[in-house]
Amino acid sequence: MSEKVQTDMYPTDFAVSLNNVTKIFMQWQRDNTKKGMLRNLIKPEKRIITALDNVSFTIRKGEFIAYAGPNGAGKSTTMKLLGGMLMPDSGDISVLSLCPQKQRTALMSKLGVLFGNRTELWWDHPIIQSFEWKKVVWGIPNDMYKQRLEMVTELLDIKDLLKTFARELSLGQRMRADLAMMLLHGPEIILLDEPTLGLDVVAKRQMIDFLKKINKEDGVTIIVTSHDMDDLEEMAERILMISSGKIAFDGSFDSLRAITGNLTRVNVTMERGFIPEIKGIKPVSCDNGVFEYDIDLAKMQVKDLLKHLSTVSGVKDVEIKKAPIEQVIAGLYRDWSLCKAEA
Repeated sequence: MSEKVQTDMYPTDFAVSLNNVTKIFMQWQRDNTKKGMLRNLIKPEKRIITALDNVSFTIRKGEFIAYAGPNGAGKSTTMKLLGGMLMPDSGDISVLSLCPQKQRTALMSKLGVLFGNRTELWWDHPIIQSFEWKKVVWGIPNDMYKQRLEMVTELLDIKDLLKTFARELSLGQRMRADLAMMLLHGPEIILLDEPTLGLDVVAKRQMIDFLKKINKEDGVTIIVTSHDMDDLEEMAERILMISSGKIAFDGSFDSLRAITGNLTRVNVTMERGFIPEIKGIKPVSCDNGVFEYDIDLAKMQVKDLLKHLSTVSGVKDVEIKKAPIEQVIAGLYRDWSLCKAEA
């Protein structure tokens, strides 16, 4: 299921390398009944959670990687390991040829981290003060700071927000300000955990366009997690999918679609009073004369579909497009869950 990874590159060509990494958490179990409380005192019960199970992968410098998986699959754990916030139980991790756990200070000068549900902005101060604080604490040279500040305020459209208190920002404005602050020291690699979480359409568009720009023009390596698979497909060229602590897929979005049978969305617009019939296939939705079908082109070729529709009375228009990646992923998640249940 994985595409072949190049092995003829020098280690310095890698932005990230994980080799047989395992991370285990212990969860203490609680029972509030009298018998349960007594049992916990005598023999406490704990549950072992294997967040990452012997995970290995590499990411080249300049890649834009989507890192996806269902809740609890190990995405955030991986991001925290890469940022040096957690220690692996076994295995080796290298980020820009540095060990996050042993060389975290050196790595931080090259790394940017943004979690969508957290902020580093000072809540009761204008955001420019948070920026100035980072300049001093991180020791960013004046010339570099001015250059980066000018770039991020322009590209992220936050110039008019610099004197606004963080607590007065909308979610989209705060996310852009957080991203700007993260980029002030010029990181070579950035880790983004749900950066578009809760953003409206305009704010999400600004965020995605900016990330694609710095990746393409500045060569910044980006690893991003999100539950919005359509966003990930638009941003990234390669997707790593994790399930139950293991890498379940590593490749392009086209390859991901291919393993699901080339699912395709077909919209058939009909004249009033007419209902199309496609043998063996039922519409997934119908709205104002537009009938929507999911068709596997591995089982029914386009020419055969169009030939059939040409004989159907009342057809006004036919639109064929890729099925939403969300749907493709949902199918994979269901398959993985069934496999896990049967194991």
